[in-house]
Amino acid sequence: MPAHMTLGDMARALNRPAIALTNLQKRFELPVFAGSAYSPAYFAFLRKISHLERLGIPEKDLVEIWKTEKHLLQLLHFDSTGSSTWYLDECTRAHHPERRLLLTNHDLGPEFSRKALQPQLDFAPRSRGLFSHKEVGDDVQRVLDRYFSLFSALQAQAAAEAEQLRHALRWFPRIRPPRKPAKG
Repeated sequence: MPAHMTLGDMARALNRPAIALTNLQKRFELPVFAGSAYSPAYFAFLRKISHLERLGIPEKDLVEIWKTEKHLLQLLHFDSTGSSTWYLDECTRAHHPERRLLLTNHDLGPEFSRKALQPQLDFAPRSRGLFSHKEVGDDVQRVLDRYFSLFSALQAQAAAEAEQLRHALRWFPRIRPPRKPAKG
């Protein structure tokens, strides 16, 4: 895979029309670049979305978990890198997949797989004050719980569709074009 790609390169690699990728850019609020400015991480994200859609995951569910992941990362201050694609920059990483968020692929550490964020850190407010915590700010654990709820639903949908895809692939040999007879 080249270091940087065009929108057309990504469309060909994903076997999708370029307009489909343009629509994904709009729905997922991704930056649009000119020419060969799309990074391997950007492509990896679009490939992941494309694969999940083929597993029958509705785009609205993918957008919802995407927004939840970005919100979680903002609460944890992952957005301080200065990159316009800070939320995509980890999409090509492969180490410790069990500790990574599904779409952004950010590694939240070993505690992530236990549904906790470094339990020794206190993200709770110190005092009740005049307003509830939801009115003053977000609760990281609440957003993480929301993420796990969305992720569980997505896993169930993908598992059900994967079984159907396995059955559909059994038909593939029957619909392949016939081989041309050898000239002899």
